[in-house]
Amino acid sequence: MKRRESRGRVRDPSAKRPAGKVKLVIDEIISHLEKVGRELSQSESQGIIDEIESANHVFVYGAGRSGYVARSFAQRLKQMGFDAFFVGDTTTPASGKGDLLIAVTGSGETPSVISMLETGNALGVRQAVVTSNRDGRASRMAHLTLYVPGKTKLLERPSHAPFTSLFDVAALSVLDGITAELMQSSGLTDGTSGEPTRTWSDRASG
Repeated sequence: MKRRESRGRVRDPSAKRPAGKVKLVIDEIISHLEKVGRELSQSESQGIIDEIESANHVFVYGAGRSGYVARSFAQRLKQMGFDAFFVGDTTTPASGKGDLLIAVTGSGETPSVISMLETGNALGVRQAVVTSNRDGRASRMAHLTLYVPGKTKLLERPSHAPFTSLFDVAALSVLDGITAELMQSSGLTDGTSGEPTRTWSDRASG
C-alpha cells in the first residue's frame, strides 16, 4: 500500500518521535478533570437539572467537537425518556415556550451557537450554556450558565492535549454526571446494578 504523502512536510525516517506523549496527554486530562470536579458549581449543575426536568422539550446544540458532546448528551436524555433532540437533525420538531435549549460552546463565541440563541430568545425558549467563558456572548444571552474549565479557541494555554480536548472531555464528563443525577432522581438504572429500580425503557414506555 502506498503511504499517503504528508501536506508538504518531510519527516526524517531516522528521527525518533518523543516518547510518552500519549501518557502525558492522559495524565493531563486526569489532572484537568480533578480540577473540574473541585471547581464545578453545584448550584449551576442543579439549575440545568431543574430546567431539564421542567421542560416540555429539550434541544441540545454545539458545533464541531462540542457538537459531538452535545449530541451524546441529547442521546442520553432520549434514552431516559425525555423529549430531547439535537438541533439540526431531520426529526427535530419546532420549539417554543416551555422548551429548553442547551448549547455547548467552549469559547462562548461560536457564531452558529450565537445565532441559535438569538432564535431561541425570539421564540421564548429557556436557554442554558455549557462553556469555559463566563464573559462570552453566549453566557450573556442565556438564562443559565454552567461553567466548565478548559482550553478553548479563545482561551489558549500550553498543553499536551491537542486543541480543545480539555474542554471537550470535561464537558462530556460533566454532562454524564448530570445524566447520572437525572437517573437517580427518576429511579432509573442502566440495568447493570441489579437494583429493583426502573430501567430507561420503563420510563420511555410509561
